Amino acid sequence: MDAGHPEESELSTSEVRHLREAVAGIVSRTQTYLPEGYAVGSELSYGSNGPQATVAVRPPVGRPISAGFTPDEEDLESGLTDDDRDEVARGLAASAAFQVMNAVGDDLTPTAR
Repeated sequence: MDAGHPEESELSTSEVRHLREAVAGIVSRTQTYLPEGYAVGSELSYGSNGPQATVAVRPPVGRPISAGFTPDEEDLESGLTDDDRDEVARGLAASAAFQVMNAVGDDLTPTAR
């Protein structure tokens, strides 16, 4: 094991499952806030501070945006709350919509669900 790259096996099966479920929930909720044309994805990695999750949105125009977090031990054991997932999803969707508005200016009628 490299000190800068802890192995995935440092997490229990339950912790990995909770983290994957939390990230999948954020991706799903983010997609519900956005119209078609926005790509939403996620990545789990293991850094020097432990597991890290990133959810990213690529708007149809403008720069991609992302939100990353390193869950604490409690988050790994119990998973993220629905409120936490919603907060991240809403923030990502709003930031992605803002990127589109910046890219096209005032010539576009906003669309949202």
